[in-house]
Parts: sequence; structure tokens; C-alpha cells
Amino acid sequence: MAQNKKILNNQHIAILSTCVDDWGGSEELWAKSSHYLQKEGFSITVLKENINHNHKRIVELKNKHLEFIALNNCYSEVLKRAINAYYQLTKPYFSIHLHAFNKFLKKQKPVLVIISQAINFDGLHYAQLCLKQNIPYVIVSHKAVEFFWPPKDERNYMTNVYKHAKKCYFVSEHNQNLTEEQFGFRFNNAEIVRNPMKIKPEPLAYPSTEQGFKLLMIGRLFVIDKGHDIILRVLAKEKWKKRKLSLSIAGTGPDYDGLKAMASLIKCQNLEFLGHQDDIKKIWLNHHALAIPSRSEGMPLVVIEAMAAGRIVIATHAGGTTELVEDGVTGFIGDATEHGFDETLERAWNIRSHWYNMGLEASKHIKKQISTNPELDFAKEIITLIYE
Repeated sequence: MAQNKKILNNQHIAILSTCVDDWGGSEELWAKSSHYLQKEGFSITVLKENINHNHKRIVELKNKHLEFIALNNCYSEVLKRAINAYYQLTKPYFSIHLHAFNKFLKKQKPVLVIISQAINFDGLHYAQLCLKQNIPYVIVSHKAVEFFWPPKDERNYMTNVYKHAKKCYFVSEHNQNLTEEQFGFRFNNAEIVRNPMKIKPEPLAYPSTEQGFKLLMIGRLFVIDKGHDIILRVLAKEKWKKRKLSLSIAGTGPDYDGLKAMASLIKCQNLEFLGHQDDIKKIWLNHHALAIPSRSEGMPLVVIEAMAAGRIVIATHAGGTTELVEDGVTGFIGDATEHGFDETLERAWNIRSHWYNMGLEASKHIKKQISTNPELDFAKEIITLIYE
């Protein structure tokens, strides 16, 4: 990444993540890009509202000299209550987290702040503080949702924050277009960025179908977004119970107990909950297709990895999935409803003997479409912005 560099007074980059979980897929881009930024001589501080310092990914990054700050733990409980009481009277939209981040910015004055948003406006209040202090920032949005719009009282500052960002990155064209529609203007500072893959685009051995076909759902157990309830209702139908088709659900999340209870209530059979899975290759060696009945998405990494592994994708129109999956060629696309997903799964089932060859096409397609090192691509982008 060598280039002509201007002299900087500060070699410090801050990353603000709005991910509420200990760790999420939206963390992988900044986490893996940080290695390349450090090689260019930058120190990095990661800020989140809460941080599990025992999480293995955070432990790994701390061992690589990334600093982590939990905004919720910057003050004693007594001082937190006093600060929150003050802001409730003077600035209703302010919070202890914003106060701590504002203080950090004033003290550290990073050369750039990367705002990593779980959705397309849940980090803009942090970006606004950067703008007020004249600190350059970029915004990375990992999801946009049709039914979740910016609050009417906050649209003005959010619009201003987007317009003044050095760059606004989106993980799919769908997410960029939807964000532009929600804010009512076309971005002239936007680009599409991809998340890192855990596997290379090389088809894995296809499992036997003698005992039937196995679908796999991977991801956070969060029904509002992922639509687990949709596929459970579909598979609880008598016609699917009679077929040699099963579903494995991999992942953890807040709706685990609810989904197990629902499955029991509606007698959804041939279903297995696998919990968290680290070895993506191993799990794909035992499954024939990805099922992803999502209501909302960014650019699902599980779609990219399934296609890379040589597996078809049975999905909905949510997010950027249709930018990669061609209906009837590398997968099947339908609506995120019980009726819509039932029809989509039926179309897939009727030509299940073609799934293997369709999966091979999917892997070829991903190899052409997705960079083998998106984290390096992103790091190069950030370095260019800093030194321009």
C-alpha cells in the first residue's frame, strides 16, 4: 500500500461499532482490515457501548495491540446517573455513551473515525459528534430495512452527517438505494464494500442424498430479520413432513427458546438446532442447500459462503441477495412470507436433482464477483482517504 504520503500529526484511527452483540458479522470487516492499517503505522481504538473482553475475537485483537473501550463503563454508576439526569433536562437525545465518545474525540483527535453501523442510521449520532469537532469520518452501513425509517425529528442532522462523510460504504446496492430513498437524495460519496469470507470459492464435496436432502440456516436467531418463523410454518405443512427434507438451524440469539417452543407447538419435524458453528466447511459437507427466508438483510455473508462452497441458495428478495443469486440458475428467490417461501421451496424441490450442478455454477459466479481479500481492499480505501 505504499504511496506518496503527507505528514500526519496523528497516526490514530478510531472505530465505533454499534453492534449490540458481543460479536457479529458486521465486525469482521473492520477487524480484519485493522491488520493492514496497523502495518501502515496506525494505532487503533475500538469503541462499543458494551464489550465482552473475554470473547475470543476480542481477545485475539487485543493481543494484536488493538485498544478496546466500552462507552458504558467510562464512568462510575453515580456519575452516570448524574450525567444522564443532566442530559434528560438539556439534551433529550444525548446519552452517557455519546458523552463518553465526545470526551474521547476531544482528547484523542483521531485522524479518522470509522463508524460501523449495524443498520443504516444507528451510528449517525456518533458521526455527528465527529462532524462538530471537525474530525474526518466514514460510515459503513451493514443493513437497511424497508419498514424501519429514520425518526422524523432526527432526519435533518442525519442527512447532514451523511452528506459530510468522507465516504459512505454500503454492503449492497439494495442497501444504498434504500438509504437514498429514505433520506430523499442520491449520495455522491457512496461505494459498495464487501465483507470478508471465511472460505474460498471452491466447491466442497456434495453429500449423499440417499437419506434425503438437508437444508441449512446459519445466522443470529433473531426472527424479525431472519424469518425463522416463516420456514418453520412451511415445513410444518403435511406435504413437507412426508418428504425427505430436513432443516438444520445453526447459530445463537435471543429467539432460541421462542423458536424451539414454536417448533414444538406446530409440530415442525425433521428439525435440528446446532448452536454456534465455527467450522463452515465442515457444516457444508453435511448439507445440500442454504435456506434464508429473511425479511431484511444487508449482503448476507452466509449467501456468499454457501455459493462459494458450491451450494444453492433458497432465499427471499431481502437485501442484496438477488445481486448475487440468479433465480433458477444458482438458487431460488421468492417473497418473505409463508406462502411465498412455500412456493419458492416447492420450485427448488421439484428440480432437486439439479442442485449439485447449480451449486457448481454458484461457486464459479462468486469467484468472479467477490474479491478474494475485501478486507485489504477496504484498508487501501481508508489509507487513500487519510492521505488525500
